[in-house]
Order: sequence, then C-alpha cells, then structure tokens
Amino acid sequence: MIPRYSRPKMVALWSPETRFRIWFEIEAHACDAQAALGVIPKANADAVWKARDATFDVARIDEIEAVTKHDVIAFLTHLAEIVGSDAARFVHQGMTSSDVLDTTLNVQLVRAADLLLVGLDRVLAALKARAFEHKMTLRIGRSHGIHAEPTTMGLTFARFYAEMARNRARLLAARAEVATGAISGAVGTFANIDPAVEDHVCKMLGLVPEPISTQVIPRDRHAMYFATLAVIASGIENIAIEIRHMQRTEVLEAEEFFSPGQKGSSAMPHKRNPVLSENLTGLARLVRMSVVPALENVALWHERDISHSSVERAIGPDTTITLDFALHRLAGLVEKLVIYPENMLANLNKFKGLVMSQRVLLALTQAGVSREDSYRLVQRNAMKVWERGADFKTELLADPEVTAALKPAEIEEKFDTGYHTKHVDAIFARVFGA
Repeated sequence: MIPRYSRPKMVALWSPETRFRIWFEIEAHACDAQAALGVIPKANADAVWKARDATFDVARIDEIEAVTKHDVIAFLTHLAEIVGSDAARFVHQGMTSSDVLDTTLNVQLVRAADLLLVGLDRVLAALKARAFEHKMTLRIGRSHGIHAEPTTMGLTFARFYAEMARNRARLLAARAEVATGAISGAVGTFANIDPAVEDHVCKMLGLVPEPISTQVIPRDRHAMYFATLAVIASGIENIAIEIRHMQRTEVLEAEEFFSPGQKGSSAMPHKRNPVLSENLTGLARLVRMSVVPALENVALWHERDISHSSVERAIGPDTTITLDFALHRLAGLVEKLVIYPENMLANLNKFKGLVMSQRVLLALTQAGVSREDSYRLVQRNAMKVWERGADFKTELLADPEVTAALKPAEIEEKFDTGYHTKHVDAIFARVFGA
C-alpha cells in the first residue's frame, strides 16, 4: 500500500524483516520439538537459536533467491550462513515450504487483527462519546433522502456504535478462524514429521493446530477473514456517507474539522469539502476488492497449488494496511466532527410541522375516522405545505373535516417534539447497557 494511506506498525508487520523473523521462529521451535522427540540432537537445536539476535540480510536472501528461484530455500541457505552448516543440518526436517509460509501468513493475519481491534476500539470510543454528548440533540430523520420524522444526533451515533460493535465481534471471530498453523509436511500426512512438532510450534506462536491440512491450510479460513474486513470497511463507509450528507451546504448539520491553514479548493477559496469522508469511501472500496480473490483462493488443485500465493502477497498487506489507516482516520474524524444543533433544528422545522403527519394520521384513526379517510385528510393538507409553503398545523386547524374529529388542543399536542424522544434512554440502554 502507498505510504499516504499507511500506518507504521501495520506496515512493519508485513515487512520482509518481520516475515523472515517469523520464519526463523517456526524453524527454531520446530527444531526444539524435534530434539525433545529425539529426532535430532539437542545441541543442533540449541545452535539454531544463535540466530535469535541476528539481523537477517534481506538483500542477501534476495541474492540467493535469484539463483534458487525459491524463497524458503534462499532463507534456509542464509540461516545456515549465520548459524553454521552443521548446526543448520536438521533445520526444516520433515517440513515443506507451506508449513512455513502458511503458518507465517496466519501469524501475520492474527497480529494484523490485533492492530485492527485497536483501531476499532478507538472508533467505538469516539462514537460512544459523541452519542452521549448529543443524546437529545434533535435532528430530522430521513428516508430516501426525504424528511421523515424527528430523531436525535445521539441516536445516529448510537446506531453507528452498534454496527461497529458487531464488527468488533466479527473481527474477533475472524481472528480465531485464521489463528491456525500447520507443520504437517508434504500433502499434510505427517509422514516425515511428528504431529507433536506442530503442536509445539503452534503453542509457541499463539496458534492452534489446523485439524487437517493438505500441503496448505484451508483457504476458507482466509476468505472469511477478508470478507470480515470488507464488512468493517462497509461500516466505515456507512458513517462516511452520513457525514458527507450532513456537510452539504443545503444541510450543514455537521462538518469535518477544518484546521487553520487548510485549503478546500485550488480554485474557490470559500470551499470546505468533506475530503476525509470521501477518502474513507474510496478506501472502503479498496478493502472490499480483496473479497473476490480471497473467495477464489478457496478452490485449489488437489493437495495444493500456488495460485493463491500471489493473491495473498498483495491482499494480505494491502487490505490490512488500508483498513488500519481507515479506522484511525474515521476515529479522528468523529472525535473532531463539528456539529451544528441549531441547523439541525432549523432543518427539522423547514417544512413547518409537516414531519408530524403520522401523529395526526394515527390520532384521526383513534378518533374513529377510517384509515383511508384519515390518510386522505392528512395528505390533502400536507400537499399544501409541499406546494405552497403553508404551515401544516394552521392548515389542519382550518380543515373542518379534521376539526370535526380532533379538538384544536388535540391537534396542537401532536406537534410536541418530545414525543419522539421519549424512548431514547431505553434505546441507549440497549446499545450501551444500563
């Protein structure tokens, strides 16, 4: 991923240095397990750990790979250069390349999930804080982009919080799904290596043994992982879309923080654009791009092929780095989002009480008017607001068919906005707990 949309910790996780360090740990732990079983001399296993503090020379490994055309063999050759050929004699005993590559990939995906959880927790904290800050800040709810009925800004934030809380649970499940390792040898039969080696390596790396592998760990696990990241990305876009709408000039219920010296347009000095939200929409598309390739990686030939390999070399780092960046960008956006309660109230009242139409409709039906006639009476007066800018309550009070069923005081009461916030506390208790 390009540096513009990257954070250092996640980038470092996917660096060659980190990858080779995990490869080394897998091989060294495997040697320990082999020595415990009496398969190799303990002295040889101990000698491998001489490379514990070594800095693996990426350029040297690349140089060897240019000849061998095999990345794992190139690494093993370099490891032998560090610890000595005799000490390295039993490294990779009974193993195949996928044992190292697949187990390493899953270690990286688990660690990536842990970093993503940090970002998600920051987003959740920001959404919760803003939800309680604006718990009773009235705004108009919309359906199809059209004014519907009153809600609160706090409920909007709470809705997004609940979605991100579900995403957190999904990410924990995806982390568990991919937290497996395989040290089972060629085609996964353990013919040349004891399953105890796999148990030990996985334990040391914080994984669980894959119940049954072929020569690779099953890719349905990875498909689920990347699909989960895509769902999280869609949640990010869901929030970004709402912010983009709120910042529209005609709406202006909220806007992204505009820092001193920031410029919105090269041509129009007055512009303050929702650039962060729009950027998040784009980043979400990048994350979702990984889903189809990850799903197509599930179907491999027989016990293994490498059609998945090139895909994962790209989507592993790119998707996790992009989502990590997006989560922290979203958290900062929400933390500093500028909200305009007065504009929210002005928008709510823009159509002069029209958004209370359902309350009047229900009151008429409860007063004995048929639903069909009630709808006709309310819509007749509502259209005057749409078409002539009339005041909805005034029109209702002047309609003899309406006042024949409802007293003026009963009509007046239907325009109390507090009616729409009476269950906010109950909803918050559901979302955030008592």
